[in-house]
Amino acid sequence: MASLLLALAVGCTGLYAGFMLIFQTGIMPALARLTDAEFVTVMRRINEYVPKGVFLTVFLGVVALPAAAFFVPVDGRTDTQKWLVLAGLLCAALNHLVTIGGNVPLNNALAASEAPGDDPAAVRAAFEKRWNGFHRVRTALITVAFGLLTAAAVL
Repeated sequence: MASLLLALAVGCTGLYAGFMLIFQTGIMPALARLTDAEFVTVMRRINEYVPKGVFLTVFLGVVALPAAAFFVPVDGRTDTQKWLVLAGLLCAALNHLVTIGGNVPLNNALAASEAPGDDPAAVRAAFEKRWNGFHRVRTALITVAFGLLTAAAVL
């Protein structure tokens, strides 16, 4: 059971890390080329659609599956594997703290600024640089989590 949980943790974390990396390297650079009004509109729509269904399942699994893999007893698990799983879990949890404490409040502020007369340039200026900064941190954390969990699985 623990091996299955670890394999699921690796897969789930890999999917999430890939999503974060694509956002970092492809989506945000593409959106940076939009006008202020286009950027604000597109980010609002992304923030409406992303946190649902499959994404939410993966988002929750990124912490739940490594935690389950860590706490399920395993005969023959080395101390190194145990610490790698724990370190991966901690990186994933920190990723979520950055998301919940940084990106989500910015997403909420962006959604709240949808009143008529809001200046798209000002809205973008208050959002984009800070959101990207938080996103870089959470992308790094989840990528490290994926590497640590993968290492635990192959040792």
